[in-house]
Amino acid sequence: MSTLDRKAREKEALKALILKGAKKLFVEKGIEQTTIRNIAEEINYSVGTVYVYFKDKNDILHDLHSIGFQELNGYFQELLTIDDPKERIKKMGLTYIKFALENSEMYDLMFNLKAPIEFLQNSENEDWDEGCSAFDLVKRTIGECLDKGYFKGHSLEPLSFMIWSLVHGMSSLEIHQRIKNVNFTNPDTILFDGYNEFLKIIEKL
Repeated sequence: MSTLDRKAREKEALKALILKGAKKLFVEKGIEQTTIRNIAEEINYSVGTVYVYFKDKNDILHDLHSIGFQELNGYFQELLTIDDPKERIKKMGLTYIKFALENSEMYDLMFNLKAPIEFLQNSENEDWDEGCSAFDLVKRTIGECLDKGYFKGHSLEPLSFMIWSLVHGMSSLEIHQRIKNVNFTNPDTILFDGYNEFLKIIEKL
């Protein structure tokens, strides 16, 4: 390995370390309460080192946001080979739950943590379109369902939002262990039991 290759790999490793430390603190402390100094202390580097890689906290948040949605989109892309859109949307829900459970900290960062106002303003720009791309895949599949005569009497965007909200809510309740606070007979299986009940409903539409 050449010196240039080694240095490039070291830079990527340090950038990944900064992102890992920031993600941990964002989830534990909240985004607004976390500072660049906090992140530097978390990874045992100087504040200046963090600024070499990121201009500010929102720059870090942007990279984490991008990574999370690229991973989610990757999960969804594998399902595009399913020809029947109703079967595809059913699989997308399960895939979404799987992503949320396997990447709970990232999922919280993407969907559950309150973002600072600068992030919300910047997220309206095209540089922050990864989240739109993920939802567009859901909406595209629902649109294909409507074109095939499924879900008669329903509207594209409200139905897409309803399905996303339902699966998001189920995932969030599981991640934050709110399910265990309810007196379910089988709390360990209620998440997927509940999703299967949802599948029975949409199968009739």
